[in-house]
Amino acid sequence: MVAKLTPKQREANRLLASPARNVMLRGGSRSGKTFILIRAIIQRALNAPESRHAIFRFRFNHAKTSVWSDTLPKVLKLCFPDLSARFDKTDFYVELQNGSQIWIAGLDDKERVEKILGAEYATLYFNESSQIPWGSVETAMSRLAQKCELAKEIAEVTGRKYLALKAYFDCNPPSKLHWSYSLFKAKLKPGTKEALPKPEDYVEMRVNPSDNTENLPPEYFEVLASMSAARRLRFEAGEWASEVNGALWALDDRKAPDGKVMPGIDSQRVDKAPELRRIVVAVDPSGTRGDGGGDDIGIVVAGLGVDGRAYVLEDGTCQLSPEGWGRRAVDLYHKHGADRIVGERNYGGDMVRFTVATADKMASFKEVVASRGKSVRAEPVSAIYEQGKVSHVGVFSDLEDQLCNFTASGYIGEGSPDRADALVWALTELMLEYKATAQVFL
Repeated sequence: MVAKLTPKQREANRLLASPARNVMLRGGSRSGKTFILIRAIIQRALNAPESRHAIFRFRFNHAKTSVWSDTLPKVLKLCFPDLSARFDKTDFYVELQNGSQIWIAGLDDKERVEKILGAEYATLYFNESSQIPWGSVETAMSRLAQKCELAKEIAEVTGRKYLALKAYFDCNPPSKLHWSYSLFKAKLKPGTKEALPKPEDYVEMRVNPSDNTENLPPEYFEVLASMSAARRLRFEAGEWASEVNGALWALDDRKAPDGKVMPGIDSQRVDKAPELRRIVVAVDPSGTRGDGGGDDIGIVVAGLGVDGRAYVLEDGTCQLSPEGWGRRAVDLYHKHGADRIVGERNYGGDMVRFTVATADKMASFKEVVASRGKSVRAEPVSAIYEQGKVSHVGVFSDLEDQLCNFTASGYIGEGSPDRADALVWALTELMLEYKATAQVFL
């Protein structure tokens, strides 16, 4: 049996072959996105002999069980039944009869990723990209650089000599805070929120389960119908949510259950802070090396104004060695004329204290201990925002994205919320400890 594409899948196939360099298929679960994307990659591999193509997922185990063992063999069988392909079960790539290769990788396997990214590719496909951090995407995109000639018969038909470079993406849309929304809908660079230089190079299309009814059992739609409204929006309608369900922070104003308006971050943004009576630099040392191979080191500067409000002044988060981030914290301490550096005790020792003292032994330092979970620590600080007592001096996109992915049940964003943790330490020090102590003497 040879697979017959649905009308929506044929439309998606045309988009994948369009002049756009980057294409996102987003939509509900079981809509056939992965199937049509892998089909397009195999066709590209056939069009250009000895070309290389890579399919990435965040976890290698997921790539192996989903793509390698299931969808890739299925597409070959149903769409290319006469094609000869060799599965290399050691390095996990498929080699076609014209010498082209399709590699499978998980971005959580550093050693394997380094090996794969040692070569250049004509196609990169980020499968389930809602789970993949933007930094990992950027790193992989540096290898989208293979120059391969098209097969003679294809070149004659298309009038082109070389295979166009392509980056493919798919996802069940998360919230609008995710980089996929920024890149493909808002047409902004993730993080910096700058306008894309060539927005026409980034196109997206919605493909939902309702577009794939002939390949799904009717009972599956009953399963979707039983989900909560938030999950149906994502897994059935294929839409980005305006905010994370149950988020402790929001960019826009929103109403509390009692009807009272709770100010969002945007409505409290200012261009300049007033006179400040106290400034702190907060450091979240994270649980990894901080040298480019792990999570960021969260560093946030905040001040307490004479008006009693808190002002977030700078996000100095970095990925540096202990010597590097210690110097960064001390430099910000002097730049803002801060009163103290606040750092979380970690690994059962006082590494942060030692690192800061190495950079400047005269810098005032206070060690704080995480006796409660992240969400429990974050809730009192989010309440201060809801009371309209915190302003951001400018826009801190990455920090604000992390805040808006914090829920009472935990953090649901990418990686570790290093920036948000540092902010929580800073505002806890200013608004919940120093301010409370100062009031005793007023």
